[in-house]
Amino acid sequence: MFWLTWLLAGWLGSPAPELTPASLADRARAVLSPIEGRIRIRGLSAPVEVLRDRWGVPHIFAANMDDLFFAQGLVAAQDRLYQMEIWRRTGRGELAEVLGASYIERDRFARLVRYRGDMEAEWRSYAPDARRICEAFARGVNAWIEYVGDRLPIEFQLLGFRPGPWRAEDCLLRISGLLMTRNASQEMARAELVDRLGREAAMRYLPPDPPVEIELDPELSLKGLGPHVLASWRAAVAVPVLYRDEGSNNWVVSGQRSVSGKPLLANDPHRPLLMPSLRYVTHLVAPGWNVIGAGEPAVPGIATGHNERIAWGITIDGFDQADLYVERTHPEDPNRYLYRGQWMPMRVERERIAVKGAAAVEVELKYTRHGPVIWEDRAGHRAIALRWVGTEAGTAGYLGSLSLARARNWSEFLAAAERCKLPALNYVYADVDGNIGWIAAGLVPVRRNWTGLLPVSGHSGQYEWDGFLPVSELPQAFNPAAGWIATANHNILPAGYPHRVGYEFAPPYRFQRIAEVLSKPGRFSVADFERLQHDETSLPARQLVGWLPDREAPAVRLLKSWDCVLNKDSAAAALFELWLREIPRRWAEVEVPQRHRELILRNVSTQTVLRRLGLMPEAARTAVLLGALEAAVNRGRELLGPDVRSWRWGKLHVAVFRHPLSTDAERRALFDAGPVERGGDAYTPNATGGANFRQQSGASYRHVFDLADWDRAVFTNAPGQSGQPGSPHYADLLKLWAEGRYVPLLYTRHAIRRNLAHRLVLEPAQR
Repeated sequence: MFWLTWLLAGWLGSPAPELTPASLADRARAVLSPIEGRIRIRGLSAPVEVLRDRWGVPHIFAANMDDLFFAQGLVAAQDRLYQMEIWRRTGRGELAEVLGASYIERDRFARLVRYRGDMEAEWRSYAPDARRICEAFARGVNAWIEYVGDRLPIEFQLLGFRPGPWRAEDCLLRISGLLMTRNASQEMARAELVDRLGREAAMRYLPPDPPVEIELDPELSLKGLGPHVLASWRAAVAVPVLYRDEGSNNWVVSGQRSVSGKPLLANDPHRPLLMPSLRYVTHLVAPGWNVIGAGEPAVPGIATGHNERIAWGITIDGFDQADLYVERTHPEDPNRYLYRGQWMPMRVERERIAVKGAAAVEVELKYTRHGPVIWEDRAGHRAIALRWVGTEAGTAGYLGSLSLARARNWSEFLAAAERCKLPALNYVYADVDGNIGWIAAGLVPVRRNWTGLLPVSGHSGQYEWDGFLPVSELPQAFNPAAGWIATANHNILPAGYPHRVGYEFAPPYRFQRIAEVLSKPGRFSVADFERLQHDETSLPARQLVGWLPDREAPAVRLLKSWDCVLNKDSAAAALFELWLREIPRRWAEVEVPQRHRELILRNVSTQTVLRRLGLMPEAARTAVLLGALEAAVNRGRELLGPDVRSWRWGKLHVAVFRHPLSTDAERRALFDAGPVERGGDAYTPNATGGANFRQQSGASYRHVFDLADWDRAVFTNAPGQSGQPGSPHYADLLKLWAEGRYVPLLYTRHAIRRNLAHRLVLEPAQR
């Protein structure tokens, strides 16, 4: 969710006077949250102990559940208040109030997709005590805001506003789920291809996975549809260059495959690299609770982690959770639309958006029976409505984990998975009894008569959802004979699976490499899983280098003698990555007519380019590859110098953790971390993809659990736990992350005490 802090990137206004670098740093340090000693806080019923270990992880010990989640909200606000406030305002559509008129459209769209259903049904969809937990969490955030008064984090001072009050309903916002509902963007891309090039070209260059025929709606013209339709959508979920091939990995092996004799579980969820980190690691202990792991700071509970008996890890699944309906609007009244032969009124709501430095503006929010209207073509008498699962009760992101965190066995875990609806996730599971499992959980619409690959007509009434798949019919496995399970956003559908659940999965390369390692004989340790999470073997490199002919050219010899590992110190890795960027253009020059190349190159994946190359005659393919290699060498000499053997992939490929307010040199010195050199790419288990050779997404958080001993668990969370510049935990984990090293994820009180850095006691204050 907190990728949304990037909405502020590039905002240059500041009501405060410019400060020198020293005074800016001093001012940031002056408002650091106190994390030691005793604090009296109104709203607690009993003392709460917060033990922060050497790596900044808060271990929260409370006497009851209400105080536990009150403290989680308070502690998260201590470290991440600014990040949390931007998330809250983004989801509520209240950014323009503090940032100005350029955020009005983002605010309008966020309000458009807010949940507007039955709130009682909404709360019932989560854990039975979810409302109580969210109310306690919100009270804790508000208590911290009250406690700090005017001593707010430096970002609030620079931008000149105060955080608003939190409510339990702020945990139910939907905008982050929309980011992870990606099929709609593929529908529009495919619509543009069909419109301009025809169905066969769309099948060829943007193929569904698994393969299926693209069926056209005879009632609908796709003329003029394309990515521009989603402009407001993209603005609302703005991320700097959302890299299409980003993804996540998780896997688990049974005790028969581990050194300890108990299951081992690994997870590295991939999202944009942010400052501060998207994830926040917390340990929650109270009667009925003892769970540790990573979540998102503004959501109570833990999204991925373990309790005393079970562990789990997550990756995004490719379920299709959205459809676009082209509504036919009345020529004389754009607020009426046709449905099954009758003109129906749209529901029109009007809201006022407060705007900093200007008068409030009134915006219209329109809805058809299919959902919010996200685009209108008044001249063409049509509008596009979004139907997505976010309009259903129980689809706030990750709030279902409040039930997962208290499951004690596989059957309870499956029951809890029913509450995990958005985003669709692959959960790998292990328990202390030695069982392992997997379920692809999420709300999956039943489409009886269409695939969901293209927009469909709304007026015909022929394309309606017929309920949702029950959890019992979702893909899953328990104690498979192979002794291991892995997912990496790839096509996870078992052979013969009968349901249509989606056709947009990630390329299989990361999964195939993980499977290659896990299929080898032998037993695995925590250290083995650490190495696999950082594995940089490139399967596309194996394929492409294998197609190169034996030649004496130095560049060919360098690649032919290479192990296909994208190590940051490798010259061959640098050459390969430059080559990989040239190949699609050279391939398109051979296969695609010039007038269509830009369109195809905008939509085609590396996997599809490799597939098309494999179908070429050998001589034509060789010409493409050698031509691309020559161009890569020339480009590399411009970037890395004349001697190819001295090139290094890490010199070209870096990660920088940029704060949204680092808009000049003084602020960059305070706020930013990096650059650090990186190996790998988008297709290696150590996924480090991004445009312009910058890693823009990947695993800022990782964990590995050995269920024989919870204190053997390890994790990393880059750049650090705190979001406050000047804190010792602001970027203290970055160097370890860059070097592929981990720190302990401590669980027992004894282990925590041995590594204690800060002890804070929250005491009830008298009213």
